[in-house]
Amino acid sequence: MAALDDLLEQHAVWRGGAPQGALPGVPTGYQALDFELPGGGWPTGALTEILSGQEGIGELELVLPALARLSWAGRRVVWLAPPHLPYAPALAAAGVNLANLAVVRPSLRAPGRRDALWAAEQVLRSGSCHALLGWFRRAGYDELRRLAVAAEGGAAWVALFRPAIAATESSPACLRLTLEPEGVVRILKRRGAPAAAPLRLALKRPVHALGRTSLPVAAAARPRAARRVGLPVHA
Repeated sequence: MAALDDLLEQHAVWRGGAPQGALPGVPTGYQALDFELPGGGWPTGALTEILSGQEGIGELELVLPALARLSWAGRRVVWLAPPHLPYAPALAAAGVNLANLAVVRPSLRAPGRRDALWAAEQVLRSGSCHALLGWFRRAGYDELRRLAVAAEGGAAWVALFRPAIAATESSPACLRLTLEPEGVVRILKRRGAPAAAPLRLALKRPVHALGRTSLPVAAAARPRAARRVGLPVHA
């Protein structure tokens, strides 16, 4: 038993359902959602999955209040492999401090998913990231478990955006929810008892910060455009 306790203390073994009561959640900015989440907000030191059937139905509005709070508290926020180049002026208008926001875009010259997963692990293990948002259309259970282990070693909030079909797959995430049109949120998995009913949130809707229709094609093709308005982009 002593040997097992030593391993657990070193975070060498992933403990999927282990309570993390010592780590308070990051307030979501939506009181009804905070009330339903153990810890009173987005869980830290674990994975969150946000599933949706289509882009642009409010997935960024769901997380922007928390990102704004963290960034203005001097916390570093990393966006990993977003499907489109973020529009920095819209993020600033939504209250995000761009000085504490970095975007990592895996090189197109190498397998994107492998690079993205590797980058996510490095970011989490560095201890310098307080929130990581990643876009993963496909990810196997073993890959997600590696991210869960890396997240458990720190106190970062880790949110992965994935397609709705991923709800049929097993996942080590401690929180899984689906976002539907009109701000409907269904909590599929959380620590503790299952959620009784879906929520309808009045999602805040700033100027779109990410999306095909919100960013001129010319700007999307030039990462330097983001740098000029203060948003670091790393390939």
